[in-house]
Amino acid sequence: MKKFFYVLFFSCFIYTTGLAQPEPVIPPLDKSPLDMSTYPANYPLLKIQDKVKEPLVARITYSRPQKNDRVIFGELLEYNTVWRFGANENTEIEFFKDVKINKVLVKKGKYSVFAIPNTDKWTIIFNKDLYTWGSFKYDIKKDILRVNVPVQLTTAIAETFFIYFEKSSIGFTMNAGWDNVKVTLPIL
Repeated sequence: MKKFFYVLFFSCFIYTTGLAQPEPVIPPLDKSPLDMSTYPANYPLLKIQDKVKEPLVARITYSRPQKNDRVIFGELLEYNTVWRFGANENTEIEFFKDVKINKVLVKKGKYSVFAIPNTDKWTIIFNKDLYTWGSFKYDIKKDILRVNVPVQLTTAIAETFFIYFEKSSIGFTMNAGWDNVKVTLPIL
């Protein structure tokens, strides 16, 4: 009988120690949080509220770097240099139907987005290379479109990089900005 209790105790001990799991290591919050914007604006919310008036056309996913008292343009982001259009993983845009940008047909699909900032204009780049981090391995051969858009200086300072879509008279626009700079890309 003693032997039975020793075997039972030992079996229970082995079983319970096998169930014990270490506490998961939860990563800290990212300094550049991930965000998403859709056209039509707030599409997921409109959908659950049964208020959708037009189909989903575009969704952009990007990380939002912070200004943090830094000089952004010309220092943190060098002029005339390819930038990932956000932080961390590359910004990615998905079109759920074919669209036209600068009279060029952009097929339904997902693309990475880069930008080349300058003082008077930005070059917005749509590229086929997906699921990458930063612009370290940017490949110009994978570009599907480059569009120059004028820089608009703003009086308000945007502490956090932003991208949002907005309805226009002929389609919609993708608006992006940071610090005292904003650019607008028309999409049809």
